[in-house]
Amino acid sequence: MPTRSPARSPGPIARSLHRFLLNRAAFAGLCIIALVIVAILSYPLWWSFKPNDIDLLAMNAQPGPRHWFGTDGVGRDIFARVMDGGRISLLVALTSTVISAVIGFMVGAVSALAGRFADAVTMRFVDLVMTLPPVIFLLVLASIAGTGIWPTVFVISLLSWPLLARMVRARLLELRERDFVMAARGMGAGLPHLLFRHGLPNSIDILVVFATLQIANAILLEAGLSFLGLGIAPPAASWGNMLNAARSTAVLEQYPWQWLFPGGFLVLAVLAINFIGDGLRDAFDPRAELN
Repeated sequence: MPTRSPARSPGPIARSLHRFLLNRAAFAGLCIIALVIVAILSYPLWWSFKPNDIDLLAMNAQPGPRHWFGTDGVGRDIFARVMDGGRISLLVALTSTVISAVIGFMVGAVSALAGRFADAVTMRFVDLVMTLPPVIFLLVLASIAGTGIWPTVFVISLLSWPLLARMVRARLLELRERDFVMAARGMGAGLPHLLFRHGLPNSIDILVVFATLQIANAILLEAGLSFLGLGIAPPAASWGNMLNAARSTAVLEQYPWQWLFPGGFLVLAVLAINFIGDGLRDAFDPRAELN
């Protein structure tokens, strides 16, 4: 009688994914952000207004069947601008997060794996960057780089990588003492091999959690810069500069839909991404294997 082979146990990634899906808040956040992304990517296919179309007969119009979210002071459709602003805000957040993740991983991994001298020099530079006041540093960088999508990406990227560099370094300092890494060094493996063959696979969980939470942080940073007039410049829409355009007392009191909808989508997106990030952090926590 043939013997059955024992069932293969799921790998760590599968177990982490299972724990993530069991987290109700994280799963709800994933559904919400998926709906937001589908809406902002597909709205030109089914919405008749463009972000900068002006309807002089419908200035400051209330939400209704024709303009779901109403219009602003020059007759532009708020729904179209919220959708387009979400596209720009998420583009800035995703791009800056990828850049800051690459910088943070490379700095942290080189610091941990390239030797004591490189570690000392790199960490002193990271300490210097982290001691700079973040708000002042952000405003100075933004005033130098100017307005627009790519200057905003540049500013947010330069501000966001030091914490990741420290986390990656802490992980790889422990990894470099493992037998397989020491054996690779003894066989003549160079720094690129150590970085991408051993360092990157063992830092994936840190990178995933950092990237998820950093997207939410980058959305808020872009909104803050645009609100101050240093991020995305009009007439391009972003959630931040829409709030900036609606900050007058008359608009706040008489036309609340002009700030309520961009502010609501901003809060909704940030909360959803934070729920996802918290769920991923809990799912990848090695202590969860013991529960």
